Amino acid sequence: MNADSRLAVGGGLLVALTAAVSVLAYPEMPAEMATHWNASGDVDGTMSRTLALSLLPALTALTLGFFLALPRIDPRNDYESFRFAYDALALTTLGFLAYVHAVVVLVNASYDLGVLQALAPALGGIYVVAGYVTERAEQNWFVGVRTPWTLEDEDVWRQTNDAVGTLLKLGGVVAAAGFFRPAYALVLVVVPVVAVAVGSVAYSYHLYERAT
Repeated sequence: MNADSRLAVGGGLLVALTAAVSVLAYPEMPAEMATHWNASGDVDGTMSRTLALSLLPALTALTLGFFLALPRIDPRNDYESFRFAYDALALTTLGFLAYVHAVVVLVNASYDLGVLQALAPALGGIYVVAGYVTERAEQNWFVGVRTPWTLEDEDVWRQTNDAVGTLLKLGGVVAAAGFFRPAYALVLVVVPVVAVAVGSVAYSYHLYERAT
């Protein structure tokens, strides 16, 4: 079984699992389901039961298609050297969407869950896996830190992505701590990834300027 087939099978199982949750939960869900919460954890958006239970399975399927397509449409097309890490990111992302769907269903089934608190460790996991992939990614147009300077210079790419990969993994630990400190969960989840994103641009520019 080749890499695309493995990803298609693994991702397809997660899509099927998400759809199965929707089918099984449908009779127990309210006609209008809570689907969005503000920073304080209060519901500020709802959808009809049919739309709410269809949305995340459909999004999971589209995301799987997106991950399958990227290696084919990237002009650099050099994913084989880090394909295991790439597939890990794809399956982790799909697993995260399935987890979000389960949390939404449980909250609408009247389980007492803090939504952001419940999502914090899952987001932390995404950050850690993203860091793992970033450290291993070769130059490409879709995965890793893609600035004009990293795409221009392979050494700048490698140094930037090595540093950012480490920071993302540390950020994942910080984000996961939001589960234990729900009052600060939003800050713990958002601040690390924003800081890494801004810092990666400045750092890659600095490395490029130093090299030239």
